Amino acid sequence: MFRNTRILVTGGTGSWGYELIRQLLPQNPNEIIVFSRNESTQVAMQRSFEDSRLSFCIGDIRDREALIRACAGVDYIFHLAALKHVPVCEEQPYEALKTNVVGTQYVIEAAIENNVKKVIYISTDKAANPSNFYGMTKAIGEKLIVHANLLRTETKFVCVRGGNVLGTNGSVIHLFTKQIHEKSQISITDKGMTRFFLTLEDAITLLFKASEESLGGEIFVMTMPTCKIIDLADILIEASGKSDVRIAETGTRPGEKIHEILLTEFESQTTILYDEQYLVILPTLDIPGLKEYYSAYPGADITSFSSKDNLMEKDEIRALLVKGGFLT
Repeated sequence: MFRNTRILVTGGTGSWGYELIRQLLPQNPNEIIVFSRNESTQVAMQRSFEDSRLSFCIGDIRDREALIRACAGVDYIFHLAALKHVPVCEEQPYEALKTNVVGTQYVIEAAIENNVKKVIYISTDKAANPSNFYGMTKAIGEKLIVHANLLRTETKFVCVRGGNVLGTNGSVIHLFTKQIHEKSQISITDKGMTRFFLTLEDAITLLFKASEESLGGEIFVMTMPTCKIIDLADILIEASGKSDVRIAETGTRPGEKIHEILLTEFESQTTILYDEQYLVILPTLDIPGLKEYYSAYPGADITSFSSKDNLMEKDEIRALLVKGGFLT
């Protein structure tokens, strides 16, 4: 799919961007353009990869004209750029709105203006029945991306919705490890909290699958394993070898859920079981050919997909951490 193509990655210097580009380069694209705001992270990434097919463009997705220029001659866009930390978005909602909603609209417009083949939008479980401003902005982003398939253009738009990815910037694993070594204490907002987790490598592999097999207009939902955050903390404490580490419960932050969901009861009515790794939410909008394309797939016999269900045992969590390179 990506051989001899030009690909633009918004927000490409983050953890997702690094792994995405690491897996894209062996697929022999002509060029990958990293579009992001931070000069120093671009320089660090350039030194890390040292690949002539990688080029860098300093810009902000809030700048429509800069995006349009960056998308010239581009075949595919991976839209990763977002303000994603829940407390930051709660405290500065206008900034989150401008980046996550207006910025996504500008990505859509830039893609259409340049006849891009496909735009892949990375969403989050927090967009399902959102309880915080970050989730709300990502839910609106999904709606914009799905609707863009009705704009009578050749560009196709698809969403991929996942949960927490192990080891990304700001990940709870890095936070817990730091707290163990520096404070001998882990802070957990609620001991009953559960989350979806997947390794970054697996997340990108699934992302490629959705990118290649999507028609445009659907939301691919990664079916991810779940775990109790306190079990994750226990495993990291055990791996540290320290015996004096305590766990402190601090109370949930504004907008924070105890359990996340990957799809809502309303969405389940139009969700099909694509395979063991994916559910596909079909839109209620009538996008030509989409329902016919998925007509042979069975409906998903679920009303919700919650992180409180099908929890991993501690040995399974430990194996996932080993696979992700966080434990030996």
